[in-house]
Amino acid sequence: MNTLAFNGGPGPWILLFPLIWAAVVIGVVTVVRRAVWRGRRGPWRVGGGQAGPATPSPIDMLGRRFAAGEIDEDEYWRRLSVLDEQFSTRGRGGAA
Repeated sequence: MNTLAFNGGPGPWILLFPLIWAAVVIGVVTVVRRAVWRGRRGPWRVGGGQAGPATPSPIDMLGRRFAAGEIDEDEYWRRLSVLDEQFSTRGRGGAA
């Protein structure tokens, strides 16, 4: 063993090369996993990144139709009352 370490052999620093390669491999795997993970944003993540636009709620769609002039005010309030019963965040059974 002494002949390798002291007589022109590679010496103990040769053990650093496997550690350096392990660090390189771990770094590449980390970068690839983060890139893949960012691409897997589901519908529960709204906005930002690569997730794309969220699907508008029916109440938002109704408001856009009213703002665009596709429906009049009476129809807007009539449909809003029906949608408010179905999609309301308040509990059922009356006032909040």
